Amino acid sequence: MIARHSAALAASLIAGVLLLVAPGAAVAADRNAADTARLLAGMPLDAASPLAPMTESGSWQRHAKRFDAAWDKFETRQLKRIRTWSDAHIPQRKPVVYYMFSGPDYLYANAFFPDASTYILSGLEPVGPIPDVAGLSQGALASELAQLQQSLNSVLSFSFFITKKMKTQLKAGRIRGTLPVLYVFLARAGKTIQDVELIALDEEGTVHPDADLPKSRARGVKIVFAGEGGKEQTLYYFSTDVSNGAIERSGFLKFCEGHGRGDALLKSASYLMHSGGFTTVRDFVLARSDAIVQDDSGIPLRNFEREDWEFDAFGNYLGPISIFPGRYQRDLRALFARQKTDKLDFSIGYRWRPNQSNLLLARRADHVSKTD
Repeated sequence: MIARHSAALAASLIAGVLLLVAPGAAVAADRNAADTARLLAGMPLDAASPLAPMTESGSWQRHAKRFDAAWDKFETRQLKRIRTWSDAHIPQRKPVVYYMFSGPDYLYANAFFPDASTYILSGLEPVGPIPDVAGLSQGALASELAQLQQSLNSVLSFSFFITKKMKTQLKAGRIRGTLPVLYVFLARAGKTIQDVELIALDEEGTVHPDADLPKSRARGVKIVFAGEGGKEQTLYYFSTDVSNGAIERSGFLKFCEGHGRGDALLKSASYLMHSGGFTTVRDFVLARSDAIVQDDSGIPLRNFEREDWEFDAFGNYLGPISIFPGRYQRDLRALFARQKTDKLDFSIGYRWRPNQSNLLLARRADHVSKTD
């Protein structure tokens, strides 16, 4: 009896210790993710952070200086102007944003739709492991930071990722995959990461821990974060094939359907929805979006039911660049010609040079009549 009582008391004490330790462990993990993001982004850390000593190295300080300069230019040239455009032209926004063919491009999703509660991004690029910089030597850290900078060069210069280069760049090194890029973008956007979880979808679109579904066709990450005002937001990125057939088998389509109506962003999408191989994802975006912001590489104008949508064209439509022959849209050119299109003071898509970009804002007619 005494032995049984002692065992019960010991179990109770152990449980109490675990209750005391577990919250602290969770906070430490969250802080580690936030600190890692700031370290990778070249941003200062709290002096009490375990990672703070790594910021004293010359390689990190050079990395921070280069990132600061690049980001200042990028913020002025692109992001600030996009936010101004979005505030003026999309005053009513849905809480969910669908951004297909995005890769890890949270930056533009946030610029166009900064107040969303949930961002759902997809691409073929792998998620990779949760970044772990602890224990890296100065030389190893310098190498990883240089690789990260190379991964970001195209999006900071041209507004889009170059898929072929990313396939190589995101597989190299200890810090690999799309997660380090997402960390950098979140930190530079002024967000604080609260929780990171590697996930996978079953065929019904149900979310599971990644390790539980080794054969999943849609592996991803869920990142919970907060902005300056403390509002909690969630970012999902899935590495998955969204071509016809594959998108149904992976569970990704059902996952998206479970999030209801939203707004959509499509840019630098390789004109994939112009072909017959991506009609399912195209039809989903058309059916589930109240507003679609896209360049000409997104959904062809011919696929919109004209009576259901109202269009506002911005910039100049010059047709696709040479590596995408056969994707010229005469009806889109006619739309741009009919409308006295406003100039874009930022670049978007494959035609990233000044005064060459085009942007189409498509809004459901019933939504426009209620909000305008």
